[in-house]
Amino acid sequence: MDEPFPNVAKTAATAPHVEAFFDAATSTLTYVVTSPGTRHCVIIDPVLDNDSSSAAVSKVSADTVVRYVRENRLSVAYILETHVHADHLSGAHYLRQNLGGLVGIGAEITEVQSAVAEIYSDASPLAPGGSQFDILLEDERTLTFGCLDIRVLHVPGHTPACVAYLIGDALFAGDTLFMPDTGTARCDFPGGDARSLYRSIQRLLRLPETTRVFVCHDYQPNGRSLQYVASIKTHRDHNVHVNETVSEASFVTMRCQRDAGLGPPKLMLPSLQVNVRGGTLPRHPITGEPILYLPVNKLGAAGTRDIQDIFPGQHASADLTD
Repeated sequence: MDEPFPNVAKTAATAPHVEAFFDAATSTLTYVVTSPGTRHCVIIDPVLDNDSSSAAVSKVSADTVVRYVRENRLSVAYILETHVHADHLSGAHYLRQNLGGLVGIGAEITEVQSAVAEIYSDASPLAPGGSQFDILLEDERTLTFGCLDIRVLHVPGHTPACVAYLIGDALFAGDTLFMPDTGTARCDFPGGDARSLYRSIQRLLRLPETTRVFVCHDYQPNGRSLQYVASIKTHRDHNVHVNETVSEASFVTMRCQRDAGLGPPKLMLPSLQVNVRGGTLPRHPITGEPILYLPVNKLGAAGTRDIQDIFPGQHASADLTD
């Protein structure tokens, strides 16, 4: 099969080496980005494995990254999240324990933490100030590793805390952009906004046209092979949701209509409570054991949280048998 997005040419001295790790279960890409001529690297959007049927959390995906870093004798400067993911558990804390590095996320994480705390009704207390992360990243902040800078770009829309990372000629867009044949991510999570997403994308599309855009997910539409990088020019010309012919008004209409028909991501409830904590699991208030909470009917069933509403008449019939 012909590849729809040919390899993007690198820009000599400003091109980091990018190694991609694909988690097929969640269609998520984790990246290890290495500064040329050095052994310094950053890790972007790492994954922990979660079996929703058994609530088992494992580290197979994260250990693949650990092996790569150790085999190549790399030094991890940062472990960076593009946003609070709703479709997989973050491996940031586990990688920090094993490889070092500072865990960073967009400064607006505090807004997301407040919204998430409401979903879980503070079943496991959550400090809302972002202290679970080593660094909170403001728009246009610059970090340095090896001989390269990391430019932080605040790109709200999918969530209010989304950031993209520009490292040399490589842009790590998170869920702000998908591959051109897939388009863009949903905007119906707490604090999401289609108009903000459109404007964030326009900001990214003003970057040099040779910039390589690395996406956080690839859903391989129509059975095509895995693809995770395309140029800014390719997005401008061919992105099915936001190419240069698409107006803000038409994008907002399209995005809102699509989002209205989407259900919650399969791993949303397990993921949010872990990811707002930087990849650590909540603890049971009595035993101290790791625990994942599943609040009933907090997603997609507003107004039916009480057991009498979920199962009408259950208590009445029970009383008759006492």
